[in-house]
Amino acid sequence: MSFKIGDEVAVLDDVIKGKVIEVKPTSIIIETSDGFSFGFAPNELVVIKESQFELSKYSDISNEDLLVKESDFKKKKAPKFKSDLKVDKQPPMEVDLHIGQLTKSSRGMDNYDMLNLQIETAKHKIEYAIRNRIPKIVFIHGVGEGVLKSELEFLFKNYHVDFYAANYKKYGLGATEVYVYQNPKK
Repeated sequence: MSFKIGDEVAVLDDVIKGKVIEVKPTSIIIETSDGFSFGFAPNELVVIKESQFELSKYSDISNEDLLVKESDFKKKKAPKFKSDLKVDKQPPMEVDLHIGQLTKSSRGMDNYDMLNLQIETAKHKIEYAIRNRIPKIVFIHGVGEGVLKSELEFLFKNYHVDFYAANYKKYGLGATEVYVYQNPKK
């Protein structure tokens, strides 16, 4: 391909376009619209005869799937979705504090270690909910002797939250629901 000074060219393997400012036997020097000069081999360039915008005006699309009349497009309206973003409508985040859910094996752990792991997990989940503005968390702790439940209640008093028994139909007696206040008054 022969190049002349003033030709609009594009680089084949790059996103560079510009005008030819110098033609040498083994390289073509172009200048971009930013004023930078680059040298390329003639086989790396192609002459731009018409701009892409001009070509797209006259292109004839023969693929029927791509042909969409503007009037048909305007007739179809996007479906309206109602989102229940109210706090009462959002499902709560559930955290199961049963030791079997928190670790693969409780082998070698005494009761103190297991309780500590459960409380630390609950603490991290509350802080995660506060950071991510999650309004409700349900901690599933089980019935048992009530040691974990009383420790959770002690933990909840360190945060700006309300806590109460979770939905009995869904969780039974072994769960506590926590409501996280998002804008605590200081």
